[in-house]
Amino acid sequence: MGQSVLTLDKKKLNELVAHYTTFKVIRNAPGVVFAAKLSDVAITAYKSGKVLFQGGGAIREAALWGGADGQATVVKSAAKGEILPERFSELSVIGSDETGTGDFFGPVTVAACFVRANQIELVRELGVKDSKQLNDDYMRQIASDLQAALIHSVLTLTNDKYNEVQAKGWSQGKIKALLHNQALKHVLRKMNGEKPDYILIDQFAERGIYYNHIKNESDIVRENVLFSTKAEGLHVAVAAASIIARVAFLEEMDRLSGIAGVQLPKGAGKIVDEAAAKILLRGGEDTLKSMTKWHFANAEKAKKIASLKRK
Repeated sequence: MGQSVLTLDKKKLNELVAHYTTFKVIRNAPGVVFAAKLSDVAITAYKSGKVLFQGGGAIREAALWGGADGQATVVKSAAKGEILPERFSELSVIGSDETGTGDFFGPVTVAACFVRANQIELVRELGVKDSKQLNDDYMRQIASDLQAALIHSVLTLTNDKYNEVQAKGWSQGKIKALLHNQALKHVLRKMNGEKPDYILIDQFAERGIYYNHIKNESDIVRENVLFSTKAEGLHVAVAAASIIARVAFLEEMDRLSGIAGVQLPKGAGKIVDEAAAKILLRGGEDTLKSMTKWHFANAEKAKKIASLKRK
């Protein structure tokens, strides 16, 4: 399917609306100011001035208004030899990503998100780009709109449950693989038989290792699954999943901060050790353990700091 995106000024956009008025259709989606459907192309105009042309006649119609940017490209993964199909960023994709694995405080969260080809521009319009370029406050603002617009699943593994399975010998890789597989299954069920073109997992393990982690699961998602690092930059489905996962992490951090009585710091640096020591002194080891990944070295560092402060 052809696709082109143009950015028009207000005058040009008004001309486009007038030109396609007889083909107007109603499209109730955030940011949409006009939509039209021709025999071989769908046209969607957004309040930002962007106009999306999709279908066999996309390049032809876009050329009437100043050009087209829908040229085919081949996108290669940044790692592990995975090669993505041509024009991958324009396909209907389920993306999945996780966050919280490097933070002493807080949970591990995983989200999966389905973005149809005809929703890609909408998702961009809602503010999605590489989530590493977005701050936490902005992601909090747009996450609810993404959840309302897209089929998704978000899983939060609390610290108590994390510590329980980690004590059984589960590695972080296994934990993440199981959560990704579960989130993908949830999304596929919600799609009621609709099939994505591909599934893209933000890669944290090689394909063989990932599937070895989940080999004992009764239902394993395998069809059209691709792996790539930096996947949030390769398709907006992964970027959207990354944002939803991040906000779920932040919300659990808010809850834990309420229990602790202080705003819990992120990461695993010295400031985290100091905060953990204070919680240890106030509430004891069980309290601290209930809001942390207990096998991290920060636990022992916090104990040493607390011990020195007791003297």
